Amino acid sequence: MAKPKFKSYNQGQVSLFPPTLDEKVPKNSPARIINQIVDNLDLSKVFDTYKGGGTTAYNPRMMLKVVLYSYLNNIYSSRKIEQALTDRVSFMWLSGNQTPDHNTINRFRSSHLKDSIHEVFTQVVVMLVEMGCLSLEVAYIDGTKIESRANRYTFVWRKSIEKYKERLEEKIHKVLGMIEEGIAQDNNPEDDPPTPFNSEELRKRVAQINRENRSKEEQKAIKTLENKLLPKLEEYKRHLDTLANRNSYSKTDSDATFMRMKEDHMLNGQLKPAYNVQISTENQFISHYDFYPNPTDTLTLIPFLNGFENRYNILPDKVVADSGYGSEENYEFMQRNDIEPFVKFNYFHKEQKKAFKKNGFLSQNLYYNADEDYYVCPMGQHMNKIGKKRSKTASRYTSTATIYEAKNCKGCPLKCLCSNAKGNRRVEVNHNLNRHKQKARELLTCEEGIYHRSQRPIEPESVFGQTKSNKHYNRFRHFNKDKVLMDFAIFAIAFNLGKLHLKGLADKEILYFLEKYG
Repeated sequence: MAKPKFKSYNQGQVSLFPPTLDEKVPKNSPARIINQIVDNLDLSKVFDTYKGGGTTAYNPRMMLKVVLYSYLNNIYSSRKIEQALTDRVSFMWLSGNQTPDHNTINRFRSSHLKDSIHEVFTQVVVMLVEMGCLSLEVAYIDGTKIESRANRYTFVWRKSIEKYKERLEEKIHKVLGMIEEGIAQDNNPEDDPPTPFNSEELRKRVAQINRENRSKEEQKAIKTLENKLLPKLEEYKRHLDTLANRNSYSKTDSDATFMRMKEDHMLNGQLKPAYNVQISTENQFISHYDFYPNPTDTLTLIPFLNGFENRYNILPDKVVADSGYGSEENYEFMQRNDIEPFVKFNYFHKEQKKAFKKNGFLSQNLYYNADEDYYVCPMGQHMNKIGKKRSKTASRYTSTATIYEAKNCKGCPLKCLCSNAKGNRRVEVNHNLNRHKQKARELLTCEEGIYHRSQRPIEPESVFGQTKSNKHYNRFRHFNKDKVLMDFAIFAIAFNLGKLHLKGLADKEILYFLEKYG
């Protein structure tokens, strides 16, 4: 039996000169793209964050390359980045064999990139536009909830704070009434609720109390007021100030709001501290991002588009989004700014079904005479206008609905199918919203609209899928919105450069631009 042959193996030096790091990094490595792009960025604002004097600092350009390449490789911990700088060739090549420790890396992210990284992201997107990867003409918008680093059980609820504060104010009124008659508005009728207390006002009242010739019980009440009740009132005020317009927040990350999330570690639907992350994409590149404390998407569209305009000095020509964004206020904003709204509304898919179209009892299917402003019920009876109803959204937008009522539904054989009301049937119709819905319906059902609807699931939803599943970026590692935004901006830049690397392998035009930037 013939013996197997093996190539000769020499543990010593096999060449006269050892290979350089550049020879070890492949020509199509994403590290080379990051190196080229960062070398062409204006990092003057990052450099301005360094103070003169002291020891020589690591070059911010090198540090940014290392951090971006780390995020591209799913390495987010500063300690793991420190380790990669000593045992991975591509990291050594990017850093020039320099080895900043984890404290330096973390300080670079938290102190030097916190305010300037967003402008760096904008520069990268502008480069992508020049390469033809993006146009900024269309924005596919969607949101997801990403959990905060905060403790999951350090919650503060608005309803609880308001309830406890009300009870505390009642107790303070009683104590003040016992200490000195009249100071707590004892002349008010007993049925009147006690007026809310301001902590500063209460502090002044306590200071004005005459403490001489007081009984032991009164002295004890004054101390309780000073040492227990007043600090508690101030604590509740701080909680309400932190809550602002929210219903909850976390004590360990006051910018995080408790939201119901799909990723449930206990499988019981509990709320977790999180941020509502909104992004816009095009060709699966992230073109804009922002964070919001409200768990629903309806109120995020307008501030998100305003942020898009502040970043690029333009608004997208077309917005594509799901029904969570289809409100009257959002449609009005897009109309004022000449944006084509490929934005679904509630019941968009349901109204396409035959069962919906054939149901003549639905208010959407009733005949409307626009000239004389009346509806016709299924029995042919006119439903005339009887008034209007105004309502305000959480953003203070006023919406107006017109109320129509049938003349006489008594004895109608279709009453049981038409309405559950005891009297005549009424319908509330928002004509302005219906007009916007009709325009959106026409856009969404045309050929271009069908294309955008088919693209939306593979645009932002695909990016979120890659972010959470492939990149394992499903929980933030910093506290407070500023640092969380900074961290996500780094991730977004790395994500875009990784996508550029994949597209550049197959697109000669992108390779040409990369050579130009190189």
